[in-house]
Amino acid sequence: MQCKNCGNTLRTDYSYCPDCGAQVIRNRLTVKNLWYDAIERYFNVDNTFLRTFTHLFSKPESVIVGYIEGIRKKYLNPISYLGIAITLSGLLVFFMRKNSGQFDMDVLGTGQSQAWQGKFWDAILDYQAILFVLYIPMMAIAGWLNFQAKKYNFSERIVIFTYTLAQYSLGIFIPSLIILALIPSFYMKFSFIAIFFMYLYSAYVIKRIAREKGIELWSKVLIFWMLFTIFYFSLSIIIPIILFLTGTIQPEDFKPTA
Repeated sequence: MQCKNCGNTLRTDYSYCPDCGAQVIRNRLTVKNLWYDAIERYFNVDNTFLRTFTHLFSKPESVIVGYIEGIRKKYLNPISYLGIAITLSGLLVFFMRKNSGQFDMDVLGTGQSQAWQGKFWDAILDYQAILFVLYIPMMAIAGWLNFQAKKYNFSERIVIFTYTLAQYSLGIFIPSLIILALIPSFYMKFSFIAIFFMYLYSAYVIKRIAREKGIELWSKVLIFWMLFTIFYFSLSIIIPIILFLTGTIQPEDFKPTA
């Protein structure tokens, strides 16, 4: 018998390949074992996904610094973890589109909204995954000062904030789903609260990895917040400009509507 993954010769009583570690599959694929494989892969007690998720809250330095320094089996790698976050956020986008008619676009409480806001929101949903990934290098650049003493290079800072943003996305997934299901009109306001959580969680990660204290720590965190906010709002301004230049948004869309 041969391993179907690496071709290594196996004894018939083997359950796992001693060469590559892959499980020996003898049964034909069915709905039952497909479901079992999915549950076993992502939700068993020893699973790297659950361990990564819980430890990114309790001790993020173990996950992130561990990966940077070469620990690659204990936790899920940042690209796979980001892929799970983007997949689940895609499910949220589906529910957002179904409930977008109930969203309150007047988040500033002016009593009026503008047509361009709805078109802007549609564009955000269309390119949500791309925009989310763009936040990672923006954070990596904004976090340069925080990790200068540790001498983390740009790629290592990409890893730090890939884990950070993926954890943020996974952390707000269930609350977002509940709000979309029960009170979709509140979702736009909740998204601002969620951004506040992202700022707090990124500061927590910086604190645990940089291991600085007091004024030195919080001065650098404030600079990080300021730089990322500049990048964030710059992107938020560029998108409507692109939509306007491509004709998606028309001048009359800026007229207030009740």
